[in-house]
Amino acid sequence: MTITTPFTLPTRAEDVPAAFAERFNSGDADAVRELYEERAAFVPESGEAVHGSAGIAAANAPFLALGLPISVRPRRVHVAGDIALLVVDWEIGGTVRATATDVARRGADGYWRYVIDSPFGAAPVSTH
Repeated sequence: MTITTPFTLPTRAEDVPAAFAERFNSGDADAVRELYEERAAFVPESGEAVHGSAGIAAANAPFLALGLPISVRPRRVHVAGDIALLVVDWEIGGTVRATATDVARRGADGYWRYVIDSPFGAAPVSTH
């Protein structure tokens, strides 16, 4: 019999990226989804945001489907009260890498969740 430990939600803004990586690396899409506020936005590489649980799950699905681990390295975490800006370098199994610019918020329950997840947020703007 295998005993699994439920994932905990982060209580500090600087722990959001590590919590995401832990959940992502488990392959559990529902665990990943718990790190987002109900009306959060996910901004894929196309730049066109998707909103809500189903849209975010669909946007994260191709990354999870790679079956490769993600590594994250927070570059900057700026906190203003219950809002935080996270600038995070990330890489999935050496195949996909970028720098995210994300916004997280501490909820009434004391846990931090993504409000805006923009994994390619620091990508150069295309000029074609």
